[in-house]
Amino acid sequence: MRIRVVKPAELDESEINSWRELRARSGAPANPFMEPEFTRAVGRVSPAARVAVLSRDGEPAGFFPYERGPLGHGRAIGFGVSDCQGAIMAPGLDITARELLQVCGLSTWEYDNLEAGQDLFIPSAAERFEAPVTDIGDGFAAYEKWLRAESPKFLKSTLAKERRLGRREGEVRFVLDERDPERLRTLTGWKSAQYRRTGRRDRFAKEWISGLVKRLHEERSPGCSGSLSVLYAGDRPVAAHFGLRSRTVLCCWFPAYDIEFARYSPGLILHLRMLEAAAADGIRMFDFGRGDAVYKDAFKTGGLEVYEGFSSRPGPGAAIQWVAREPARRAHGFVRDRPRLAHCARQTLNGLGKLRGH
Repeated sequence: MRIRVVKPAELDESEINSWRELRARSGAPANPFMEPEFTRAVGRVSPAARVAVLSRDGEPAGFFPYERGPLGHGRAIGFGVSDCQGAIMAPGLDITARELLQVCGLSTWEYDNLEAGQDLFIPSAAERFEAPVTDIGDGFAAYEKWLRAESPKFLKSTLAKERRLGRREGEVRFVLDERDPERLRTLTGWKSAQYRRTGRRDRFAKEWISGLVKRLHEERSPGCSGSLSVLYAGDRPVAAHFGLRSRTVLCCWFPAYDIEFARYSPGLILHLRMLEAAAADGIRMFDFGRGDAVYKDAFKTGGLEVYEGFSSRPGPGAAIQWVAREPARRAHGFVRDRPRLAHCARQTLNGLGKLRGH
């Protein structure tokens, strides 16, 4: 077996096709974050992006996308915004995580959304989480029937608010794949305001993230396409979502709404209509991504396992990474596992957001 490390743009078409074929044969959900298009898009905005290409008997047998920082600190490609991470490997490759890191010049490789089945890295995971998903493989009518049985009050309330929105603000309509870049700017503006209101860092203030989203909005490939969905009342957008999709999976990424219409719960209406339109367009699974939220619990039908942690090989770089990350991770876990404490933390963040807004 041979391994070479390249920039994402240096992958040739035969390697891209091999990546897609390996991924398709893996049996894992067709998550667009694991496709070569996502890695290549990150490579255009991050000079640190690399891919280790593993070859066996002269044929591509594995791909390991990552970003390399100081002291050999590696991270999953697109770390901080990527919702599914890991290597794309043929079965039976004779390599360990430490050996792979050594070839890549990494002392550690950090991840926060490692997908299930990544046997090379899962032994190093510090925590396991559930990413809520909605199964719409049998069509929206079947899902709506399930929702009526499991959450009748939630569905009734959401439909009533949708009707009220239409009566008072104009006809409600939904576009699954809006191509107008102006609508994307509207969404990112709403999302930035939401980050500030809730005391969180504005992701779109980072140039590489805003640039990545713009590039992915233009990406049109079967395995990974940017999908901007917009809910309108009359001619006015009231809620929107930008995510990534493959033929069968749509990943929830950046949803937001105009707070002027908050009384109608436009975000819930948006997600309901997005599930309906996605099911009609061949999507079988809607992946909400890791993280607790009331609206995710309302819509989900199940969950997928994801992992957080880092793989390492012995050396000072791994020790520095442990000292830098592990205490904070454990503190976050301590708060997260105690609902009352987590509630207080959210209130504090919201309070900070209000102070910043004044």
